[in-house]
Amino acid sequence: MDQKIERAVELGLKAYGHSEGSDYQQLLGVLKLAFDADKPFMQKVELLDTAFDDHMRFDELREVYFDLLLMNFFSEDVQKLEEDYLDSAEWEGIEDETIDRGTELLNIFLYLRECADDEIEPELEDYLKEFLLVDEDEFQDEHRIYESVIANQILVESNYSEIAKVAKSLDAEDDLLDVFYPMMSFFAESNPTEGQLKEYEATALNPAFDVAVYQIISNYNN
Repeated sequence: MDQKIERAVELGLKAYGHSEGSDYQQLLGVLKLAFDADKPFMQKVELLDTAFDDHMRFDELREVYFDLLLMNFFSEDVQKLEEDYLDSAEWEGIEDETIDRGTELLNIFLYLRECADDEIEPELEDYLKEFLLVDEDEFQDEHRIYESVIANQILVESNYSEIAKVAKSLDAEDDLLDVFYPMMSFFAESNPTEGQLKEYEATALNPAFDVAVYQIISNYNN
């Protein structure tokens, strides 16, 4: 497993388990086996789904961990396949089959990988304008999805409490409702201290999920 992803997988589960008062170690062990399995991607997905089916206390994280599984596939497994595998009919079929899987966090993980490659610090404006291209006419779907983020970019200069207030005011149909708080908090502080994490948790809308996602993003970045 990619080292950054392994750290994100473990610390995300640990944060969620601690908040929920649930032991995460057994699920972590099974997920590591899924991520490291020498199997085709869809068989890895089956292993991941079985792991969460057997540990439903953590089911809220299932689609986030699908994103991480996909990122690990890009980082590790693709290297073992044919050079043009991601352009193949087989991969196109997998994309069609998994079109409804995962979360918007996948774009963040892809962006952070690009930042690491280019040796630049992640910034919200750069993410929106240079990676998602929300100002370009042909990317208006992204503009629509990120409308609440675009309108509240100033929050990255604010604190967790102010970010939480805006998160609570979002429309129930907002595409980023579940990840707005951890996403904006990450761009406000990408490497939180233990004290900052406590402040963040104190104003979280959904503490277990929000803290887990913040840990996942920040540890994937570091």
